[in-house]
Amino acid sequence: MRDRIILHSDCNNFFASVECAENPLLWDVPLAVAGEREKRRGIILAKNNIAKGYGVKTAEPIWQALKKCPDLVIVPPRHSLYEKYSQKINSIYSDFTDLVEKFSIDESWLDVTGSTKLFGNGKKIADTIRKRVKEELGITVSVGVSFNKIFAKMGSDYKKPDATTVISRENYREILYPLPVSDMIFIGRSAREKLYNANIRTIGDLAAAKDNFIEKLLGKTGLVLLGYARGEDNSPVMPIGYEREIKSIGKGLTFSRNLLGIGDVRKGLLVLCEYIAFKMREKGLKCTVVTVHIKDTELKTISRQKHLDEPTYLEKEIFEAAEELILANWNMKKPIRMITVTGSGMISADIGGQMSFFEDEGEKREEKLEFAIDKIRKTYGKGSIKKASIINNDLGIE
Repeated sequence: MRDRIILHSDCNNFFASVECAENPLLWDVPLAVAGEREKRRGIILAKNNIAKGYGVKTAEPIWQALKKCPDLVIVPPRHSLYEKYSQKINSIYSDFTDLVEKFSIDESWLDVTGSTKLFGNGKKIADTIRKRVKEELGITVSVGVSFNKIFAKMGSDYKKPDATTVISRENYREILYPLPVSDMIFIGRSAREKLYNANIRTIGDLAAAKDNFIEKLLGKTGLVLLGYARGEDNSPVMPIGYEREIKSIGKGLTFSRNLLGIGDVRKGLLVLCEYIAFKMREKGLKCTVVTVHIKDTELKTISRQKHLDEPTYLEKEIFEAAEELILANWNMKKPIRMITVTGSGMISADIGGQMSFFEDEGEKREEKLEFAIDKIRKTYGKGSIKKASIINNDLGIE
């Protein structure tokens, strides 16, 4: 059985590149896309190569980036525009295969195994895709070509910008095994630290490790990572339109000023819980667990979760669980900089409805009300209905 030919295409500096494509004058200046400074969401989301040359990094605060590059041009994010570009890019991919699996807004896998007779080998297809995206949309992509998804992804990361890297059965040890183990996809900070402490520093070290040792160190997940390092990933590229199973829905906010007291906290929670409840109803899901992350003014975070008695997609019930968690675990005299609320342990809303067969009339009225509000907002816009308690607030929430 012959190997598959998998591509992973990754847009270079995507948000910044789209801004430059829309306004070519920006190509010649150090540019960053960042949140709003006045709302304390001033984090660098993307930067162009000129800004990168000054040492500007993604996820650092604006003030820190400006210290490195005083002439940095900062533009606010335009997510709807980036989504349009993403759709156009994936449309180009679909000209080569119907097996196009979107990994994020700027990354996709393609299985072109059945396309080589029409378009050439994997490298030729990758080069053609890079050329088309550049000519038609004005941005660049880096493409990894390999016999599985994991190595294709690592190939697109290996050389940037605007490059094709082929990782084959013949060369993957030479290319990948000297790399730091932290470069392995899906290895987070905790796993990296455990591996480093066990003297596993490179991807090659991981691949050579004994199965039982890695399982003891990292659990069952460690065995999956071990397989990835050895080139044993066999996961398929899913077809166009495929949506991954949603395991959680969450939203976080950094507020314009610190939250002080339960009144402020409730205003923040109202917006967060309203959003995730709406998303659950939209996706036909209910959560069984509510988690709250709280970040203080020193950027220290605590996380607490509550298992619900019954699955829910109602804002009121999610709000009550989140409020209970905060009141039980936070000194309300201490200011809060950021709150994130997440619903997880997802099940189908249909199943959730059967489990809640004996719900009372109040619950039924609440459900009808929230669905009615959903319908109005979908028809007339998000701002068509607002809670009185958050109108004209000074927390930066809408």
